[in-house]
Amino acid sequence: MIPFVYEDLQPDLEYVRQPSGTYRMHLEEKRIWGMLDGSEAIRQAIYKILNTERYDSVIYSWNYGAELVELVGQPVPYVYSQLERKITEALLRDDRITEVVDFSFSADKGRVTAAFTAVTTEGGIAVEKEVRL
Repeated sequence: MIPFVYEDLQPDLEYVRQPSGTYRMHLEEKRIWGMLDGSEAIRQAIYKILNTERYDSVIYSWNYGAELVELVGQPVPYVYSQLERKITEALLRDDRITEVVDFSFSADKGRVTAAFTAVTTEGGIAVEKEVRL
């Protein structure tokens, strides 16, 4: 027998997206001051996710960051195939990013550069990530 659940007993849940406001990182001055929101906050989140190694720091959840260190020393064709997957997995954990598309790769002197577009709730954001081999 399948149990019947009365609709009156089910709570009315409403999911509300939290604002994406955060502190502004000034990388050139190595300072944090001011606030930002919207697409600039998402761009900064992408930067932070791709520059944080997953499982490396106890202050971040194991769902945060990218697993890029294991690509060091690997052949370039392998890095191309894995870099797209690893970047996509890392960025899609953020609910403001809906998909990662238009990947292109280039290799030069022990470095692989991936250029792609992160499709977000605020529009598309062009991103480049360089990985040293």
